[in-house]
Amino acid sequence: MTTTDASTPQGRALLDAVGAAFARLRRRTMQAPVDPPVGPKDLKRNLVLNIVDEAAEAGREMTVGGLAEHLLVDPSVASRMVSDCISHGYLVRAASQQDGRRTVLRLTEDGTSLLTTFRHQQRQAFEYITRDWPEAERLEFARLLLKYADSTAQLPAPGEANSPLTPAT
Repeated sequence: MTTTDASTPQGRALLDAVGAAFARLRRRTMQAPVDPPVGPKDLKRNLVLNIVDEAAEAGREMTVGGLAEHLLVDPSVASRMVSDCISHGYLVRAASQQDGRRTVLRLTEDGTSLLTTFRHQQRQAFEYITRDWPEAERLEFARLLLKYADSTAQLPAPGEANSPLTPAT
């Protein structure tokens, strides 16, 4: 189903199908054969390590509370996720350089290595899933997916006012 007009019934149906497609992507991508195989805790660890890494790349500090906001989970859930990463040597707690009263999260060398492994697994999954696609379509989809992901940077950070779905006061 290809359309260039979102106002047509076909265009609306295509856009309506996006939500279910995102749910399938997350669930089924984990089933792709990758080496090393994806373990049961890998998804949670991948989420945590990516958020801490993204914050560090942006020059921001990440706390357990900030992680909870980004994941839209209760702070106790985020705390358990962080504790798992710390106990396996992927994260450490450190004093904030901006406010010595706060404790922030930092990737360890093992955490960076695991994040690299996760990213390699995700590339393997992408290549496996799209293996029958023409090369031009694979690359175009990768380009558009990156553009979509980059556009999420325009969304308000968790906890910020003026959400695009909430009217400004």
